[in-house]
Amino acid sequence: MSGAASDFEAVRAAAEAAARNAYGRLLAYLAATTRNIAAAEDALGDAFASALATWPASGIPDKPEAWLLVAAKRRFLDGVRHARVRNAAEPTLALMEDDIADKADFPDARLKLMFVCAHPAIDEAARTPLMLQTVLGLDAARIASAFLTAPAAMSQRLVRAKTKIKDAGIAFEVPDAAELGPRLEFVLAAIYTAFTCGWDDLAQDARTALDIEAIWLGQVLASLLPLEAEVHGLLALMRHCHARRRARRDAAGAFVPLDAQDTTLWDKQEIARAEATLQRAAQLQRPGRYQLEAAIQSVHAGRAASGRTEWEALSLLYAALAELAPALGVRVGQAAVEARVRGPEAGLQLLDLLPDAEKQNYQPYWAVRAHLLREAGEASGARDAFARAMGLADDPAIRAYLAAQLDA
Repeated sequence: MSGAASDFEAVRAAAEAAARNAYGRLLAYLAATTRNIAAAEDALGDAFASALATWPASGIPDKPEAWLLVAAKRRFLDGVRHARVRNAAEPTLALMEDDIADKADFPDARLKLMFVCAHPAIDEAARTPLMLQTVLGLDAARIASAFLTAPAAMSQRLVRAKTKIKDAGIAFEVPDAAELGPRLEFVLAAIYTAFTCGWDDLAQDARTALDIEAIWLGQVLASLLPLEAEVHGLLALMRHCHARRRARRDAAGAFVPLDAQDTTLWDKQEIARAEATLQRAAQLQRPGRYQLEAAIQSVHAGRAASGRTEWEALSLLYAALAELAPALGVRVGQAAVEARVRGPEAGLQLLDLLPDAEKQNYQPYWAVRAHLLREAGEASGARDAFARAMGLADDPAIRAYLAAQLDA
C-alpha cells in the first residue's frame, strides 16, 4: 500500500471512530444551538467530508471531535451568511461564534434533543424513530427494519418531523412536570430500541456499542428524574441484559442461547447494580412495563446462584406483561416460557393466536416456532420454520446457530 493510501486509510478510520463515538453528541449540540436539526445534520455531514479531504494533508487532529464541531459550526455560519439572513439569526450566530474554541469537551445535549423529538407537535409515529436517527445516529433503513416499515416511508416521516421542529420553534429543554409524562414514554422507548439494536448486533465493538450508549443515557435520565419508576425499571432491564454480554458467544464466536450460557461469564457486579436499580423502582410503587421486563431478567439472573430457572415465576411475569404491554416480542417470549411450563403445544397455541401480518417477517417468532415444533415431534414443520428464521436473521452467528439446529 502506498504512503498516500495508508494515510487516507488512517484518516478514514479516525473519522469513522469519531462518528461512532460522538456523532450523537455532536449533532445534539449543534441542533440545540441552531434550533434546526436538518441544518445541523447538513453541517455535520459537510464537516466529515471536509475532514476526509483535509486530514490526509494536514494530519489527524489531536481532538477529532472538537475539530469536527468547529468545522460544522463554521459551515452552518457560512450557510446563514450566504442566505442573507444574518440579522434575523444574529443571536444564534453570536452564541456560536463565542463558543467556537477548539476544545474536546462540549455540553451533551442528547437528552434535550430526545425530549424535543417527543414533543406533542411531532407525529406520534415519528417520535421514537426521530430520536434514534438524530441522537444515536441510526440510518433510516435500520430504523425502518426495527419498526417493520419501508425505508422510503420512514425517511419521509423523519424529514417531516424535522421540518415541524424548525417551523414550530420547539424549545430544546427538558420539559416541566406537567408535560413530562407523555413525552417520557417516547424517550424511554427510543432508549430501549437503541439498546436492543445494539444488543442484537453481536459483531460490534463493545467499546462503541449502541447498547452501551443506551445504558449511559438511561443513567443520565435516572439522575435527572429520580422519582420516575419506569426510568429505573428500564435501566435495570438494560443492566441485567448487559451483564450477560460475554456469555452470548463461545470461544469460537458461535451464538449461545440464554439457557445454555455459562453463568460464570455473567458480570456479577452488573447484576448487583441491576438488582439495586430494580429495587429502587419498586420502592416508588408505580409498576410498569419496563419494571416487569427487568423482573423477568432478574429471574433469569437467579440461575447464576441457584443453578435453575424458575419457569413458573417467569410464566406469571409474562402473563402480567402481556396484559400491560402486548407487543409482538412479549407475546413470543410468553409462548416460549409457557412451552417450558406446560409443554410445546401450549406455546404453539399462543403463537397461533398472533396476527399473521405481524409475525410473517418477525425472526424471533419463526425461531421459537421451530424449536417448539421440533419438541412436539413435527419435524417437517420445524425444518420449514428453521429455514424461515435463518432467512430473516441478519447476524451470521445466529444464522449459523439456526443452521445447526436445522441439521440436527
